[in-house]
Amino acid sequence: MLQDIRDYDAAMAALESGEDELIPSELVYAIANGANPIKTWREYRGLTQNQLAQIAEISPPYLSQIETGKRTGTTEVLKAIAEALNLSLDDIVITREEIE
Repeated sequence: MLQDIRDYDAAMAALESGEDELIPSELVYAIANGANPIKTWREYRGLTQNQLAQIAEISPPYLSQIETGKRTGTTEVLKAIAEALNLSLDDIVITREEIE
């Protein structure tokens, strides 16, 4: 039981420091149901396509094509997008099968 208390304290400390965050179930369900993770996270973070594109240093049309599935994006571009959203690369390239 002591380990559970320590784990809880560590999780709370990570949340308070901003090292970790709670993710709303609606966000998880949207991605699990096939929504584009980049678009879903972008909207959750309150960014427009233009804002995210500027932060990630890519063109807005390129970001739009990635969000609509017309292009996949290079690893370098996806890393830049993930960093701009304060996420890991895994967070934005997760597949529906990985969630289920």
